[in-house]
Amino acid sequence: MPNSCGAGNVIPMTKQQKRSLKIIFFTVFLDLVGFGIILPLIPYLAREFSASPLEIGFLMAIFSFMQFLFSPLWGTLSDRFGRRPIILISLLGAVFAYVFFAMARDLYLLFIARALAGFFAANISAAQAYIADITPAEKRSVGMGLIGAAFGLGFILGPAIAGITGPIGESLGSEPPFGIQFSALVAAGLNLINLILAFFLLPETIHNREKKAKPLHASRWESLTFVFKHDVLRSLFIIFFLMSLSMALMEVMVFPFVQDRFQWDYKLASLSFAYVGVIMVLTQGYFIRKWIPHYGEKKVLWFGIVAMMISYFGIGLSSMIPALAIAMTILAVGNGCMRPPIVGLASVITNDQEQGYVMGVMNSMGAVGRIVGPVAGGWFYQEMGQGAPFYASGVLALLGLILYAATFAKLPNPQLKKA
Repeated sequence: MPNSCGAGNVIPMTKQQKRSLKIIFFTVFLDLVGFGIILPLIPYLAREFSASPLEIGFLMAIFSFMQFLFSPLWGTLSDRFGRRPIILISLLGAVFAYVFFAMARDLYLLFIARALAGFFAANISAAQAYIADITPAEKRSVGMGLIGAAFGLGFILGPAIAGITGPIGESLGSEPPFGIQFSALVAAGLNLINLILAFFLLPETIHNREKKAKPLHASRWESLTFVFKHDVLRSLFIIFFLMSLSMALMEVMVFPFVQDRFQWDYKLASLSFAYVGVIMVLTQGYFIRKWIPHYGEKKVLWFGIVAMMISYFGIGLSSMIPALAIAMTILAVGNGCMRPPIVGLASVITNDQEQGYVMGVMNSMGAVGRIVGPVAGGWFYQEMGQGAPFYASGVLALLGLILYAATFAKLPNPQLKKA
């Protein structure tokens, strides 16, 4: 399965493959706009239903718990039946989940809506495998950077749309939560448009592969054990988990944090989150394309981890808005420099036939972090103070940095092979 020889026999990208890369980027982008609309609204809507910080943590965690359970399954199904049908199914499921979110009238129904959204959150694994299908090894991290750029663009337009449509919804509804839930209906509409466009425009990428071959591993846990026997891939997975856990501790509680410390409402918080998306887009959509070919994945990843660690402590210590803005800017740059290289490196040392599966397992590792992180962040915030979740995130990033230092010499550097 994993190997240290790179991606193997990869043909240069054709015009059709380049076109497919643009289409999958646009598909992921629209999906993440919907996700970006919902994310900053969840803590505020939960508080409308009298949720505590710990309950908010559990609400955020249920999405990732379902994603953890089902992401490898979706990834394996995409290896077996093709990327396209899995992406279409996930988009259809997202439409239903957002509508359910908009209809929720208590915390219990909100939990069900987020569980449905997590179950259908298959398209990122399939999209990563899709990119791996059509990009050569030396372009893999840059290709994965398109996913990061889609995240960033989604986090620009999504929260901005939430900040704009929320007041429109408030003017239409008689109860305060309706503005938030009206934005969820907008997210559902965008995903419906995305589903229609993907149905007509998104081509399949594995026509020449035997789609109905049996899975290469007997069970999920057996496969996970097999993956972890590869020491370099295991280290990357653990680092990815630690960084995902640190991010989850931070991002869930940052909205109660700015509400309690700076008295921001969901509209202002959504627009500030859009600013973070701008920095992520600049980093992953432009700068990382310059930095990776020049410095290589390994150094860029090192910088990303260090920047994230510094930013976490900065957020927790911030008592003025300018200090918070600087820390969040550093965090956005660091996250943009962490995700594409680590995913790209894992892809390069994985055989072509199991790209979808490995991407699914890696996303499951991230999902574990996003399961534990929100709950732990809610507990830290509730029991130990407003800054505690951010300090804990900084410590986790430090642990990731130590492990990465121990693994650094063993990692390939495909971007520099032809320098």
